[in-house]
Amino acid sequence: MEIPPAAPPTDYAHRVAMYDMDRTITRSGTYSGFLMHVARRRQQWRLLLLPFVALAGFGYSLRLIDRSRLKAINLRLLVGSRFSRTEISPLAESYADKVVARGLHHAAIEQIAADREAGYRLLLATASFHLYVDAIARRLGIDDVLATRLDEPDGADHIHARLAGDNCYGEAKFARISDWLAANEITRDQAHVRAYSDHVSDHPMLRFADEAVATTPSRKLKLLAPKMGWQVVDWRAGK
Repeated sequence: MEIPPAAPPTDYAHRVAMYDMDRTITRSGTYSGFLMHVARRRQQWRLLLLPFVALAGFGYSLRLIDRSRLKAINLRLLVGSRFSRTEISPLAESYADKVVARGLHHAAIEQIAADREAGYRLLLATASFHLYVDAIARRLGIDDVLATRLDEPDGADHIHARLAGDNCYGEAKFARISDWLAANEITRDQAHVRAYSDHVSDHPMLRFADEAVATTPSRKLKLLAPKMGWQVVDWRAGK
C-alpha cells in the first residue's frame, strides 16, 4: 500500500488528517445497514415498511426529494419518528462492533495508524449520523467527529427523526470542517492537512488539503484526481 510520507515539515503547529467514512474507511455504506440493524432487533414489524423505503429512494432518484429528506424519511420508517437515546445507544454500539469486525478496509486502518504515529490529529467527517458514527470512531481511536446531527428538541434522551442543521455532505461538510478548524484555533498557514475520500462530493475537502488521497475512488473522483494531482489508491483487500 502506498502511503504519504511519515511526517510533514516540522515547522507546522498542527497536523490534521481528515477522513470520510462510508466507502473510504468502510467497505460499503453504513446508513442503510444501521437502519436494518435497528429494525431487526427492535421492531421487526417495521421491515414491512421497506416498500415505502424503496419508494422514497425512487423519489430521490427523480429529484422529488433531496438527500436530507430521504434520510429523515427512511429513519422515520425503520426506527421511528421519535425514539429514546437510551434505547438506541446499545444498538448503535452493537452495530459499531459489527462494522469494525467485518466492514473496514484493512489498508484504511493501517493508514489511520500511520497518521496517528506521525502525530496527526484524526478527524472523521461524514454524512452518516452521529448516532452511531461516534461509536465507530471510538473503536478506531479517532480524535474528533463531524457527522449529521438529529434533532433533540425535548431533552437529551429523546431524538426526533429529522435533521438538525445540514446534512454533513459536500459543501456543507466542508463548512463544518472550516468551523471546526476555527473553533480549535487551527489556521491554514499553521497546519499540514491530509484528506482521504472515495467520493467526488468531497472535492472541497480534498482541494483544501496539502496531501489529498482518492481512496478506492468512485468513477467521477477517479477521473478528477489525476487532473488535480491527487494520489489515487485502492484500499480493497488484496489490492
